Amino acid sequence: MKCTSTRFGSFEVSEDSIVRFPSGLLGFPEQQRYVILDHDTEAPFKWLQSVDEPGLAFVLMDPATFHPDYHIEVPVDALAEIKEGQRDDLALVVILTIPSDDPGRITANLRGPLLISNTTKLGKQLVLSEEFPTRHPLFPAVLPATEAPTTVHPATECPA
Repeated sequence: MKCTSTRFGSFEVSEDSIVRFPSGLLGFPEQQRYVILDHDTEAPFKWLQSVDEPGLAFVLMDPATFHPDYHIEVPVDALAEIKEGQRDDLALVVILTIPSDDPGRITANLRGPLLISNTTKLGKQLVLSEEFPTRHPLFPAVLPATEAPTTVHPATECPA
């Protein structure tokens, strides 16, 4: 099948590589068919490109890459929606936001991760509690360098 993207041009994808999100993604309920593309560098990013909307693509990343303590409970109804019985065949990724004016301020949406079954090729965007931020910074803020402390010596006594 031929896929067209404003970022990647035209390319062929096999039907069995298409991931379907029956509920769509937040803000895009009508767009349900996507393909996952590798980023063209050795960066750990991937692209989730809509098969039907050339201008719709999201940058994805495995949250374990930057947040090893990120653990979630997958709701049973989410597993049922993607028709998955085995949790070891699931992929969990998060959508990144990369500001065009400062790519170093990349954030990850930890509140709305995507759960994808590698077997059924079905996906579901989860909506987690508010304890998970929607804009978790990938890189810690760089604090300004502090000046070296000034050493103060006691004044010498003046002769009387």
